[in-house]
Amino acid sequence: MTFDIVTIFPAMVEAALAAGVVGRAIGRGTLAVTVHDLRGFTADRHHVVDDVPYGGGPGMVMKPEPWFRALDSIAAARPGRCHVVLTSPQGRPFTQAMAGELSRHEHLVLVCGRYEGIDERVRTRIDEEVSIGDYVLSGGELPALVMVDAVARLIPGVVGDEQSVIDESFSRGLLDFPHYTRPATLTAPARPGEDAGRESDTDAALTVPAVLLSGNHAAIRRWRKREAIARTLRRRPELLAAAALDDEEREILRELVAQGSKGVEDGRH
Repeated sequence: MTFDIVTIFPAMVEAALAAGVVGRAIGRGTLAVTVHDLRGFTADRHHVVDDVPYGGGPGMVMKPEPWFRALDSIAAARPGRCHVVLTSPQGRPFTQAMAGELSRHEHLVLVCGRYEGIDERVRTRIDEEVSIGDYVLSGGELPALVMVDAVARLIPGVVGDEQSVIDESFSRGLLDFPHYTRPATLTAPARPGEDAGRESDTDAALTVPAVLLSGNHAAIRRWRKREAIARTLRRRPELLAAAALDDEEREILRELVAQGSKGVEDGRH
């Protein structure tokens, strides 16, 4: 899959792309990611990318000509259909389902706005606007990196264990179940301000649930399903309306609802 990212802060984006799963995928050639400096598409010697807004008001607006030149240059370098995405608080909320939609495009162009926004005329070249949340950031670089990471994980070969992608939170509309590793029993120091000799209220959470140590794979599988549904019911119940549940999970959900949402969570019974 190919990504082109256009920004006025290429170093900020390149540094983040160099690490982790995405960085390794780029190094292997599984992903092709090019970061473009918008200032390189200006026509003046000062490389100005913004100007005052018509009609007055605070802040600056990004000029349209550099954006048109950047998008034309990308289209010329990579023939074929590209899907151009503007990171914008006015866009459709970014979700795991949308990451799946975007992963089916062979070529994504991510447009990172700044200042008060981009000249409205640039939107004639935008296929989609996407928001990563109802809050304001200084620019579109962080949202673009969020989208690259979420989309890239769905590309075969990017994540080593593809089953982990299938099982993780939101893939089927459920939050993930709790995870544990060694040691099976952990004694943690008292929190600051606590009496070190007094038994902590959280001591029970420092022991791995016995079912995970049992070797009974059927019991472990059901425990994980129950934990995921209980956690979703408690923290994000609205997700369950559209969750893709199998028959066993629907039965578990009915049991938990009948119990007044008192299902196990985080290893507590």
